[in-house]
Amino acid sequence: MERKVKKSCDDRLLSLIRELTDQRPTYGYRRITALLRAKTGERINAKRVYRIMRENNLCLQRYTGRAVRSHDGKVETISSNTRWCSDAFGIQCWNGEQLQVAFSIDCHDREVITWVTSTRGIDGELVRDLMTETVELRFGKVDRVPHPVQWLSDNGPGYTAYETVRYGRSLGLDVRTTPPYSPESNGIAEAFIKTFKRDYVWLGDLSSAERVREQLVKWFEDYNENAPHKALKMKSPRQYRRELANQAG
Repeated sequence: MERKVKKSCDDRLLSLIRELTDQRPTYGYRRITALLRAKTGERINAKRVYRIMRENNLCLQRYTGRAVRSHDGKVETISSNTRWCSDAFGIQCWNGEQLQVAFSIDCHDREVITWVTSTRGIDGELVRDLMTETVELRFGKVDRVPHPVQWLSDNGPGYTAYETVRYGRSLGLDVRTTPPYSPESNGIAEAFIKTFKRDYVWLGDLSSAERVREQLVKWFEDYNENAPHKALKMKSPRQYRRELANQAG
């Protein structure tokens, strides 16, 4: 009798798992577990989810990427609005266009704060717009941030331009760049790009730059609101930020 009850519970859970993996085919068992807990309100065991997914060939293939140079610098921070990192990536469209996207992300709560796009490349003017919007979205319309905030990026020309560095410092940002040939120093941004391309871009309609722009709003919103993050104890960035706000009272 106990075996039948267990089989019935597994079948119910498998149905929910299939529904989620159909919607999010790039999610592994940890993130599926987080979504199951949110969906059902139950304390579902991750090992059980892994077993069911493995038995039904729903697990992801093990990822084996290139060897990377190790970096012992610490990018994470213990509170929000202490360090923001920024980077850019390209999306190749099916019609031959390439859309460049630059974004800012908080190194603690992992929320993508804002982003800019261009089909001509990310220049200093766009990076300065990105800085302005990031400050306004986190602190409102202020001339300077109320306390020092690091702005970490790679050495792209849009980021290292004299006007960009000067403008960032005028906002009160501590403008910093990663060491040359060491993109892993900006590891949070690099990891986000890999996740974003895997979970959204590669599954989207890439017919044109304009079509991708239309989808970016939904993709970034979904990432911030719904994507579980291991560093946030499998909460989404916005869920984590709401919990922090409630704790602060």
